[in-house]
Amino acid sequence: MNALDAAHVTVAVETLTAVERRLVEARFPLETGSRTSGETAKARALGQLRDHVLPRYRSLDAPLLIVVGGSTGAGKSTLVNALVGHPVTRAGAIRPTTRQPILLHHSDEAAWFEPNRILPELERTTGRRSSDADHADGGQQDSPSAAQRKALAASIVLLGDDSIPRGLALLDAPDVDSIAEENRQLAGQLLAAADLWLFVTTANRYADAVPWELLDDAAARDIAVGVVLDRVPGEAADEVSAHLRSMLAARGLDDARLFIVEEARLDANGMLPPTAVADVRSWLTDLGSDAAARSAVARRTLAGAVEQVAGLSEQVLAAEAEQLDEARHLTEIVQGTFERASTEVAEASQDGTLLRGEVLARWQDFVGTGEFFRSLETTVGRVRDRIGAFFTGKPVPVKTVEEAIETGLHAVIVDSAAKAVESAHRSWRSTPAGRALLQGADAGRLPSDFSERTAAEVRAWQGDLMELIRTEGQGKRFTARMVSFGVNGVAVALMIVVFASTAGLSGLEIGIAGGSAVVGQKLLEAIFGEEAVRRLATKARTLLDDRVEQLLAGESARFVELLAGVRAGSEVEELRTAVAKARVLVATGRAGSQRKERRNDA
Repeated sequence: MNALDAAHVTVAVETLTAVERRLVEARFPLETGSRTSGETAKARALGQLRDHVLPRYRSLDAPLLIVVGGSTGAGKSTLVNALVGHPVTRAGAIRPTTRQPILLHHSDEAAWFEPNRILPELERTTGRRSSDADHADGGQQDSPSAAQRKALAASIVLLGDDSIPRGLALLDAPDVDSIAEENRQLAGQLLAAADLWLFVTTANRYADAVPWELLDDAAARDIAVGVVLDRVPGEAADEVSAHLRSMLAARGLDDARLFIVEEARLDANGMLPPTAVADVRSWLTDLGSDAAARSAVARRTLAGAVEQVAGLSEQVLAAEAEQLDEARHLTEIVQGTFERASTEVAEASQDGTLLRGEVLARWQDFVGTGEFFRSLETTVGRVRDRIGAFFTGKPVPVKTVEEAIETGLHAVIVDSAAKAVESAHRSWRSTPAGRALLQGADAGRLPSDFSERTAAEVRAWQGDLMELIRTEGQGKRFTARMVSFGVNGVAVALMIVVFASTAGLSGLEIGIAGGSAVVGQKLLEAIFGEEAVRRLATKARTLLDDRVEQLLAGESARFVELLAGVRAGSEVEELRTAVAKARVLVATGRAGSQRKERRNDA
């Protein structure tokens, strides 16, 4: 490997390791239309990276892995036995089992395959040649159970054999159309890990759909392919091979090597005559002896595999983008619902609504203004007289007004929060993603302690106002007058002013509420002055809004927390950046290979 190659490989490994890391982090917690395709693409991309791309980049000089694949009954194992020159597969020629995929390599090259360099998730078992007595039973074995099949499909048998040319390895894969799902999955995994496919089909089945799905995938990946047309009647060889060549060309596989194996009688050991596979063996022998040819195959397949990883990663990105869109949609539902609840509370607590009923009655009793409200005397002098009469008389305790305000405000907050929770829950259930998230989550109603927490927040707000009053009056010449009025009483007056806007009232209620506001306003102005009262009212309103927002935020968070599994957009962009670098890597690698081919030709 020259310096240019070494530099390219270093960048490639770093880039593709970053893609692998970002793919691992990809998540699809929401029920969206592309969720399944995203998960499938993620699994395939990671498998391609771990089973083939990264191992090949880290060891460009390793033997080529040639995977022999095909449909049930196509003759894969018989072909492999013929290529090796003696029985090694399927018929009981190795132990512990012939039902596992068998990787044949030259005896001197075991080190390339015994560690988990390729196919790292598959366990390794070292096989051995059997004796003729072992093979004489015809390899009859009891059918494995489903659990045994699953275990076998998670491992491969390594067998060293000097009949395999150095620089090559043959892997006999399960049937691509096996009735056992685990075998089909393993066949796909092994083919994805290959540097070169040796695809076996028959004169009767070469047009079947399943094999062509895999061959289409090979064309898309630009993987090197050899096709063996097996069991061809001698008289039909030209016609069948011509038709198959036309099909290969139509699918973009016109450069695939096509080998014809005519029908032949098997010997007592189930072996084809050596002449039947002479062309295939010669091709493999030549490839094994030509380092430049092997390198060209490895690099071509590698470039196609990286391109496929990039394409699969873009499917992952599209699925994650849909996850983000759905998460934003569900979040906006919650935000909009609870913003409306916050607005409802704000309007109810400042449009005069809270000055109805019990609050208004207790305030009137507190200030002793029954006659005042009947006559609606609102001049400053008269109001000050009434205030003075109140403080020299025996009004009802201020506590009753505080309790009435607490009860009224508490009811408004709880009612608005309950409606928000119900609305958000109903809206989420109308979407597949929201409905799935809500399963097992008690999000359709307020928690049992919400009422108690709301009451505590209202009392805390009343405490905030008393602290405001103390702070505002501290060190001023009228502190004594304020103390004589009572901090609680002044704070109650401030609450009445906060609730005093009369936009939500009509008729006589407006006059009553307005009169209530005047009493509170003039009381505060007599103590603090007009500008200070405006400042106090604004601050009191802000403190109330903050506490209401905190209560509602806790309830909206119960919904939003269910979206915690969705990755942030910035994290998804990290995968997009890594994939873009991988595509540049493919282009750079192909350009380098073309320059190298031109130098070799020259």
